Amino acid sequence: MKVLLHVCCANCAIYPVKVMREEGLSPDGFFFNHNIHPYQEFARRLDTVRQYAAMAQLNMIYREDYLLETFLSAVAQAPQSRCDYCYIYRLEETAKRAKELGYKGFSTSLLYSRYQNHDQIRAQGEELAERYGLSFIYADYRCGWQEGIQDSKQMGLYRQQYCGCIYSEKDRYCPKGKD
Repeated sequence: MKVLLHVCCANCAIYPVKVMREEGLSPDGFFFNHNIHPYQEFARRLDTVRQYAAMAQLNMIYREDYLLETFLSAVAQAPQSRCDYCYIYRLEETAKRAKELGYKGFSTSLLYSRYQNHDQIRAQGEELAERYGLSFIYADYRCGWQEGIQDSKQMGLYRQQYCGCIYSEKDRYCPKGKD
């Protein structure tokens, strides 16, 4: 089955791509991440995905528009709910693209991360699959967390330190009590 895999970053794609291929699926990647801040981080992650895709012989579709204002306007009033918006917006863009291009299913590399809400991603993915007439490929790739880290280090890939948005950057780097 041809699957369009939303790729949040190269590091999170390594293990899911490996497992999908082992299971007989044929994943192509889709880079669309309007949440990443600042722009230099966005560009660095995009370049790293290109580097990984070449190494892994992963066909990629890139949506390179930097829609920071779209992201910020959607989450500024309730930043504690930013992940809800981020999941659904990126998953829906992936489902739309999958449908347009004739894929049978879609998924996301977000399912590799220990820091993401799998229940919510799965529910949104399944709802979108029904709406677009696709299959949502759910798998809990967190079991490959250490393997993915080791592989990304062996490949010499840039490893980011936060999920991507300005709020996660603050959570990671701002000393507690300074907000």
